[in-house]
Amino acid sequence: MELQRNTHHVYRVKYHFLWIPKYRHKVFSEPYRETLKGIIAKIGHNYDVDIVELGIPVDHIHMVVRGVPKVAPGDVMQVIKSISSREFFRRYPEIKRKYFLEGKLWTQSYFVETIGNANEDVIRAYVQSQLTEYEKRETKSEQLGCSETRSLAAEFLW
Repeated sequence: MELQRNTHHVYRVKYHFLWIPKYRHKVFSEPYRETLKGIIAKIGHNYDVDIVELGIPVDHIHMVVRGVPKVAPGDVMQVIKSISSREFFRRYPEIKRKYFLEGKLWTQSYFVETIGNANEDVIRAYVQSQLTEYEKRETKSEQLGCSETRSLAAEFLW
């Protein structure tokens, strides 16, 4: 998973979302599945949501998104669900009449988890080792008589 950069920070943020239609109706068979994929892809493009993967079985949605630190996962989900619902019902009013009389395609709930390159144990070991690495560098720079030391994070960013 590659790093993303902007003017002030470097980050790697990915989320896995899962959500279901109201009453878990099995409505996403063809041609509805491809239409919904297109709708969600267009929303992603219009709102700068980088959709890495999108899977639509008949009764739920899986989506992997590359995120940015300033945007909460809940905000991403709100935009995707509200616009996709409105557009899907605009294209298929018969589905709305048959399955969703109250006008809501999605339930209020969803599942989200972060995705990383390493598991929790690896990350915890890395975090714990950083103090040791910093202390080693401090000791080495003092022995060399260097007045300027840079943290590992600063080296990483520059």
